[in-house]
Amino acid sequence: MSGRSLPDSQGAPERLAIVGPTASGKSAVALAIARCLRGSEADPGGGAEIVSVDSMQVYREMDIGTDKPSALVRAEVPHHLVDVADPSEDYSLTRFQEAARQALADIADRGRVAVLVGGTGLYHRAVIDDLDIPGRFPATVAELENEPDTPALHRRLAELDPVAATRMEPTNRRRVVRALEVTVGSGRPFSSYGPGLGEYPPGGIAQIGLSLPRPEIDRRVEERFHRLMADSLLAEVQALADRRPPLSRTASQALGYRELLAHLRGEMSLDEAVVLAIRRTRRFARRQERWFRRDPRIVWLPADAAPEALAEQALAHGLPRRLPT
Repeated sequence: MSGRSLPDSQGAPERLAIVGPTASGKSAVALAIARCLRGSEADPGGGAEIVSVDSMQVYREMDIGTDKPSALVRAEVPHHLVDVADPSEDYSLTRFQEAARQALADIADRGRVAVLVGGTGLYHRAVIDDLDIPGRFPATVAELENEPDTPALHRRLAELDPVAATRMEPTNRRRVVRALEVTVGSGRPFSSYGPGLGEYPPGGIAQIGLSLPRPEIDRRVEERFHRLMADSLLAEVQALADRRPPLSRTASQALGYRELLAHLRGEMSLDEAVVLAIRRTRRFARRQERWFRRDPRIVWLPADAAPEALAEQALAHGLPRRLPT
């Protein structure tokens, strides 16, 4: 695959996102795209930089279980939003969005292509659509949770924000409480924070989805988890369990880590933890696919080809204004 460059006359650098379920090969394709857009020998990473859109790769010390790019790969192509938080922190969506905005701006200033890659759907939408994300108001939530009658909370929401109330079932406690939390806590109607995740406005980032039959995803998930175990994932989890300060609630719920932590606490055998982690990861992959399939802006490619071939296809769809080879 030959190198590519983007001419100065093209204006703003392109941005391209690679999405899809876990184990579909997103990281390999993103790396192949970066290599395809490689700059000069003096600046080998000059063509593109990768932005990780993964809610767990943000954590330091969680390397094996999150299948982070190796140090060699990260030295070859700059990666952003990897190892930016201590695992004792609850890394928020708002914090991620702010960091992603800064990373994209910096990449643009360098005249390079930003290749976003990851499967955390909400984080992806926060970046792609620059969502207006409401804050959190714990004191308000505590007050609301004292009311056990969810329809009564919905009636209160209907008085304060009738538009938001019409968008949810009166019995959906999680959504009703969240809408009231924002409305009461911020003094601003929940419905004023944008069209929501059900809307897919035109955006400036081309999106490519990688698709595989479910049996193949299931096979890859199992194969990958056994590889991670062979790479000493259990030892990594043990070190995290022993660290102080301890893992945050968010970090400790990461797939693979959650099950192995339960094993280390004596709640299940190692074999049971591995089977459960594989089962939950397969279910997660299905949820990811359903999430991304709802977005009509995504161009889907069968992911059964080599990463280099998929990179060429992705570039053909996502960067139509680039110079020909």
